[in-house]
Amino acid sequence: MPSMLNRISPSTFQLQEQLPRLPVPKLEDTLARYLRTLEPLLRQKEEMGELPAGSTAESELAKRRAWADELLQGGLGAKLNERLVDVDQTSENNWFDDRFWLQKAYHEWRVPLVVNSNWWNMFIDDPSMPKSLADRSDAAAHTQQAIDLQNWDNLEWGLRRATWIIYRAVLYKIALDRQTIQPDRSKAGAFCMHQYSRMFGVTRIPCRPHDYNTSTDSTRKSRHITVIVRDNFYELPVLNEQDEILPLAAIEKALGDIVADARKADGPAIGVMTADDRDTWTLAREHLLSLGPENRASLQSIQTSLFSLSLDSNVLGDVENAPGPVGSEPPFAGATALATSGVGRLAHNRWFDKAISFSVEPTGRAGMFGEHSPVDALIPSFLSETVLAEPMPPATQALPEKLEGMTAMEEAPKWTKLAWKVDEQVQNSICHAEEVVKQIAADSDMGMLWFSEYGAEWIKRVAKQAPDAYIQMALQVAYAQVHGRQTATYETASTRLFRHGRTDVIRSFSNEAYEFVRALRENKSPTELYTLLQAATTAHTRQTRDSSFGKGIDRHIMGLRLVYRAEDDGEVPKLFSDPLLGESSAWKLSTSGLSAGDKFVGTGFGCGYPDGFGVNYLAGSQTLKFGMETKRSNPKGNGQPLHMYKESLVQALRRMREIVEQGAPAVQAKL
Repeated sequence: MPSMLNRISPSTFQLQEQLPRLPVPKLEDTLARYLRTLEPLLRQKEEMGELPAGSTAESELAKRRAWADELLQGGLGAKLNERLVDVDQTSENNWFDDRFWLQKAYHEWRVPLVVNSNWWNMFIDDPSMPKSLADRSDAAAHTQQAIDLQNWDNLEWGLRRATWIIYRAVLYKIALDRQTIQPDRSKAGAFCMHQYSRMFGVTRIPCRPHDYNTSTDSTRKSRHITVIVRDNFYELPVLNEQDEILPLAAIEKALGDIVADARKADGPAIGVMTADDRDTWTLAREHLLSLGPENRASLQSIQTSLFSLSLDSNVLGDVENAPGPVGSEPPFAGATALATSGVGRLAHNRWFDKAISFSVEPTGRAGMFGEHSPVDALIPSFLSETVLAEPMPPATQALPEKLEGMTAMEEAPKWTKLAWKVDEQVQNSICHAEEVVKQIAADSDMGMLWFSEYGAEWIKRVAKQAPDAYIQMALQVAYAQVHGRQTATYETASTRLFRHGRTDVIRSFSNEAYEFVRALRENKSPTELYTLLQAATTAHTRQTRDSSFGKGIDRHIMGLRLVYRAEDDGEVPKLFSDPLLGESSAWKLSTSGLSAGDKFVGTGFGCGYPDGFGVNYLAGSQTLKFGMETKRSNPKGNGQPLHMYKESLVQALRRMREIVEQGAPAVQAKL
């Protein structure tokens, strides 16, 4: 692997000023695309007898076409779009990200971050770790036991894994500061690298009426991380004044000393409050600050740290009576999701407001999680891949005295235990947050599915389909099997081809997807089904391109609604007050694809609807990995909705393979 610190041209942020600005789309184009996405919803309603008496899908669509024409021809639409053009001309980088996105999508949202907003990423075991550490029969259950139990057996492996993660992550931070990481790019051009500057040293601060993020300018010189053990918080320097990494043996010893200190007594669990709703945490934090300067100093240390590292005191097990694996996923995959997301430990030993955090169990099982507002999960996943790219020296061997980016200094870093002044009100706030998280944990059903019967290579080579589009169709087939209908489906589209671009929406529930799933239900011939599958994946790929190239629907409509002013513009346009607009963006199937994920057990994020699913997937060449979350209150699945969806997804992927093998002309010719 090439050195992260060698100068690569162009430098990391060199192309930023050359990137185009995110365009304000033409209103007529956005409305035409939007109306097309309503067609499958209305057709499904007609088929299921859910339209008003005397209405048809076509008559309901015609009504909305008239509303769109009214918006276009009446002058208000042009006025609203011109306002967005004005916003663009007065924004430094990006009319949507600079002015709307952070606040509206994240910081005004007051629900707890855990599961609802934060993402998580579970690492495979390091190749140097003994296989006997992979599964533990004495693992703690997903209960209060996970908080209380201390089992430090095999701690040497946990300390070694944590030390190596620190080293690789800090080496990446140095490379970013020196701008030696090559800009991301595709055939379409260079990608914006701004989000890379929002990973290290960034923390979300609770506030009313909306939160905010700390500035990277104030933390650029941070040289420490936050270590959390048994709810105790520590400041650990990892860089010297010359921004060289401190000796790994010294960092490992410091971590061991920190664990020894934390074993004396548990901390007051201040971090649990970061998992409460944002208004409650805002008031609790303000009270915490009022109690004394030591609390302010401790909060400041956490907020400015490069990242947090949670060293857990036991190996978490899966929920009691959890169903066994449906695919080839390891038996501990569900437990790893619970541990990494933090919900399995009921938010203890975590600080959910940090942009990036790592967690390590005593045996070395590890993962990464983060707060979503400053950076989309794709970027930290690249960091994770780099962290995992080189195996660590085994715990049975001494650490190297000198490695890339590391100082030859001998002294160990001087860690500091953060002090807290706590009163009865703080204790009550912690107890309240614990109860909130218990409710979230009781309802959250999360886990992994590994499908190894074929992967992205087969989809491309044999099925002749784009893997992402093919997977999207499988997800919709599975949802329809569980719920008896399709639903509005979200897939993330990256707009990083534009300066400070974040995301837009791929509305995966298209006319073509509807036709394919319906034909599958009606058991049409393999040839017809393959033709419809190909049409659905082609339409999906086309929409992916549109959304990624600044021609998306949802961000534009959101902007139009935000610049509408009732006092100046009169009655809300019918198209904006239409319940179908809300239904078409009620993402009960919320999805996102990352990389091949060979270094990951899986990834995940929560779903915002009790009868929905959040699915993050990794399209490996031989294995497809799905990280999933739903709610146990989901009316489907008899209390095990996730297990039901996993089984349905496996059936969908197998059925689609049959369609390809029996219906694709090229495959039939070979057979």
